[in-house]
Amino acid sequence: MAQTATRQDGTENGAFTPSAEDVAAIEAWFAEYDALAERGAVEEIAGLAVFPLNLATDVPGGAAAVRQWSREEFVEVMTEVMGGGTAGLAMESVRTPRFLTANLVLVETEATMTDEDGNRQSTRYADLLVRTADGWAFQTMVQGGWGQGWPPATRG
Repeated sequence: MAQTATRQDGTENGAFTPSAEDVAAIEAWFAEYDALAERGAVEEIAGLAVFPLNLATDVPGGAAAVRQWSREEFVEVMTEVMGGGTAGLAMESVRTPRFLTANLVLVETEATMTDEDGNRQSTRYADLLVRTADGWAFQTMVQGGWGQGWPPATRG
């Protein structure tokens, strides 16, 4: 019979099992993020992050690329990307949080955006959320297709 060892952080044998409240807190965080994105409130979105922000993506030619952004870089790029917000898009997102611990959550999102002309685009991305003294914050973004012009990642 296998024994279970419960640690002080609530994990059993190294695997944290979130409560319904833990999952609801992540869902509430994304509801806030989505509302800000709809308005194009990039400065407020930046307030939900921990900087430097880690990014991982891929570049044309089959390699990955990684970067860190300062708050200023994040605001500049996301202002360009979001424009006036996502209000003109119908967004459907399915998010799957995977709690590594009570304080670290990988969230995989499968999203479909439909514009006013009915054009649909689907994407899949992931975020690492970390618990801070002020609540949840995103610290790492992973999504393909952002690396145009970025140098490919190198080992060592």
